[in-house]
Amino acid sequence: MNEKEQEDLPLLRVRNLRKFFPIKRGLFSHTVGHVRAVDGVSFDLQKGETLGLVGESGCGKTTAGRTLLKLLPPTGGEVLFQGQPVFELGSEGLRLLRQKMQIIFQDPYSSLNPRMTIAQIVGEALLVHKLVANAKEAKERVCQLLERVGLSAQYVNRYPHEFSGGQRQRIGIARALAMEPEFIVCDEAVSALDVSVQAQIINLLMDLQEEMGLSYLFIAHDLSVVRHISNRIAVMYLGRIVETAEAEDLFAHPSHPYTKALLSAIPIPDPDKRPQRTLLEGDVPTPIHPPSGCHFHPRCPEVMEKCRIDAPPDFDLGKGHCARCWLFEGEAPLAADQWTRMEEV
Repeated sequence: MNEKEQEDLPLLRVRNLRKFFPIKRGLFSHTVGHVRAVDGVSFDLQKGETLGLVGESGCGKTTAGRTLLKLLPPTGGEVLFQGQPVFELGSEGLRLLRQKMQIIFQDPYSSLNPRMTIAQIVGEALLVHKLVANAKEAKERVCQLLERVGLSAQYVNRYPHEFSGGQRQRIGIARALAMEPEFIVCDEAVSALDVSVQAQIINLLMDLQEEMGLSYLFIAHDLSVVRHISNRIAVMYLGRIVETAEAEDLFAHPSHPYTKALLSAIPIPDPDKRPQRTLLEGDVPTPIHPPSGCHFHPRCPEVMEKCRIDAPPDFDLGKGHCARCWLFEGEAPLAADQWTRMEEV
């Protein structure tokens, strides 16, 4: 593959990603079933782009993020990073790839080792990957990283318990930046923080993206946060992506019934502008025995008989907007001028 072809490829390409967890019972731990946490997820991520991944708790967002980094062994599917098949790499190839792909964990309290100083936590990867000559050089690099994320270099010899949640998350960001990566999975990176601190961390991530050309997979359940930081948004339900669109387009013209239900639940202070609430009946089905056909059909207000039998493919609605729903079978994608008229309305 020449350089031109490589430049045209997405930074990250995920195809039919699956992750099943075995259920074992009995004296000899026989496998009696599987939890289908991620069940055929596909998407592309361009260089410098932020893709928001949203959905209810337990829908498989975090598992998808960790599996594509191979922090969890995949059950199936393919992940290409800059054209390299991540799942086919050996230990040495994966070690080199780790420098380009990093993760920011959800809980800033449990993701930092309480027995290590900040210099050791952030500088460990620098020494492991031999990006610095010695511990002194690593410490100097850590001081630069702390200042880059808005912390004083004087904190370098302190321990995690001496910091607030927001400060700990900044340390987690500094650790992810130590390798100077190109792609970062932000796994609910602000959900454990106060609202005011969330805004600071989001602004920091956006500044770092502009400065370093980073690409993010931003996993969250807060739709307002995702809308602010994301270029595109993918909506996930029970292990599958059901709708993907540009951020503003998704909020202006939600297509899948599940997306409509999610957006109708967002609190809006002006009662005159509140959309009609879409109430979903029943509970989320178990991923051990997901429903046949469309996984959403037991709760869908617009369910058809076909939904109970066949799983719908992704239907192209135009302008990069896709929805996995039989309601759009046979409909031609909207042309650019049709989208413009819809936006004017």
